[in-house]
Amino acid sequence: MEEEAGLAAGPLRTGRRRPGLLDLPWEDVLLPHVLSRLPLRQLLRLQRVSRAFRALVQLRLANLRAFDAAQAGPHIPKAAFCVLLKDNMALHQLALQDCSAWLSDTELLPVIGQNHHLQHIALNGCAQLSRQTLVAISLSCPHLRQLSLAHCEWVDSLSLRSLADHCKELESLDLTACRQLKDDAICYLAQRCARLKSLSLAVNANVGDAAVEEIAKGCPELEHLDLTGCLRVKNDAIRTLAEYCPKLRALKVKHCHDVVESSLSILRGRGVELDVEPPMQLAVVLLQGVVGYAPFINLQI
Repeated sequence: MEEEAGLAAGPLRTGRRRPGLLDLPWEDVLLPHVLSRLPLRQLLRLQRVSRAFRALVQLRLANLRAFDAAQAGPHIPKAAFCVLLKDNMALHQLALQDCSAWLSDTELLPVIGQNHHLQHIALNGCAQLSRQTLVAISLSCPHLRQLSLAHCEWVDSLSLRSLADHCKELESLDLTACRQLKDDAICYLAQRCARLKSLSLAVNANVGDAAVEEIAKGCPELEHLDLTGCLRVKNDAIRTLAEYCPKLRALKVKHCHDVVESSLSILRGRGVELDVEPPMQLAVVLLQGVVGYAPFINLQI
């Protein structure tokens, strides 16, 4: 055990071992004041020093509040991921975008099932998961506030309904390119998740006015909405947003070809950030309001 004391300065002349780092109290000193300040990548290196350091690091990993796979290195192996979180029941944040190449239900479901305090989960691009993951999240994480499922095409109506039924505290949801979802599933979500502040439905041609209008009426706290590429959304839905969402700060409607300035001008006048430029005539008026005069612009071709 003397060889595993780690960072000890060696034995004293009297024959007694000089105290080392691991002689400090683990629970009262090393874990809260030393290991808590080390990045995940350094923790993984530290556990290679000795068996005693491995035990110390495993204790730290079992009490992690936040796990971001990107901090473990560019390509975290599947086996390493399973070992790192096998004893953890304290997670509040989980980001696994960097595991998208191999992450499946087999690896993720045990982690979700034993972490009931999760509030932030990011699974962007994790295409090998299934609806079982979203159902497990909805049943195990009642305090979930932020969920990112961009480009997870396995998300379907039934699993989204389960999320809406059980995660009432949800504030941010990214459903970009979840192309199985249609208006009925989005309406169900809006009717049950009134605390939503940020929602992305981008790159889904199935989303239309019915979904957007239900979001407007059911989510009065909404601040950010991304409808990029939602080809079925039209002006009436945008007007409903303007009427029912006084806290709206940003709206993305690029490539929504049936949304024009007649509806956007209401939001633009309120200072809502839009991702489409106003027509030239309106731009001149806005510029005049800023500089105090209308500059001469030659519009001849």
